[in-house]
Amino acid sequence: MDGNENLELLKRKFLEHLEIEKNCSSLTIRNYDHYLSSLIEFLKSHLNKDSLDIQDINADSVRGFRLYLNRQTFKMVTQGYYIICLRSFLKWLIKNDYKKVLQPEKLDVPKYKSGSLKFLDSDQMKRLLNQPILSTKTGLRDRCILELLFSTGLRVSELTKLNRDKINLKSREFGVIGKGGTARVVFISKEACIYLDRYLRTRVDKHKPLFIRYSGRMDLTTDDDKLRLTPRSVQRIVKKYVKKAKLPIDATPHTLRHSMATDLLRSGADLRSVQEILGHKNISTTQIYTHVTDKRLKEVHDKFHSGNIE
Repeated sequence: MDGNENLELLKRKFLEHLEIEKNCSSLTIRNYDHYLSSLIEFLKSHLNKDSLDIQDINADSVRGFRLYLNRQTFKMVTQGYYIICLRSFLKWLIKNDYKKVLQPEKLDVPKYKSGSLKFLDSDQMKRLLNQPILSTKTGLRDRCILELLFSTGLRVSELTKLNRDKINLKSREFGVIGKGGTARVVFISKEACIYLDRYLRTRVDKHKPLFIRYSGRMDLTTDDDKLRLTPRSVQRIVKKYVKKAKLPIDATPHTLRHSMATDLLRSGADLRSVQEILGHKNISTTQIYTHVTDKRLKEVHDKFHSGNIE
């Protein structure tokens, strides 16, 4: 195929590819749409053109776009998202035989220093879990949310998609579809099961979502999707109890995922198993947690290395 096809039309085809063939989440598609639309708007202004084609994405124009992002004071990690998206778009163009496409390998993702990994230790986790007031239905629901996030390591989007019939308290496990449509099994701790069982027994409604809102109008005819808690709602819930617990860490639902992984590794779990539990595609992603095993490795070295034996 030649490179004269309208760039906005190609963007739409690429987003459809992400939805249909890659099974990307609506959030990913929305973000990629934003990144590519920003690039297109910049190129139109920079090149003074009303319509763009593939050849307008070249080394010089991309460099100009990167300078623009940097001067807009975007964080380096955010700039990286734009380049990752553009590289994916270019790879898709090449795969579909479009000509005169800028080679994606020529675009380096900006390097940045990652901040320290945030997680809660066991005492902090207990303080957080004990904040909800269990005598209220909202408090009991919130305790279950906190317990399940810490027990399973679910992403917040995975948690909010759960339906009641998904939960098997006898086997203490269930399947989820994670990033990129990848299926995995997650496990519920005995402690979490106690609160989930108590919570589910209070649910006299027939609505499917595991976690629902209690504010506003609700009856038997209310649509399930209107009752289901959103990821943003869960983020607010976690923030509320973090503040009540007066924790020194500004924890989020993802912090509880980090805390679960850290808890497993500190207790002796191997990295490969934690990778599978978290649903990481590559072990390199899981390796961000290896710092927590330093103390345990030092103890092994002190105990077994011949230079330490008196």
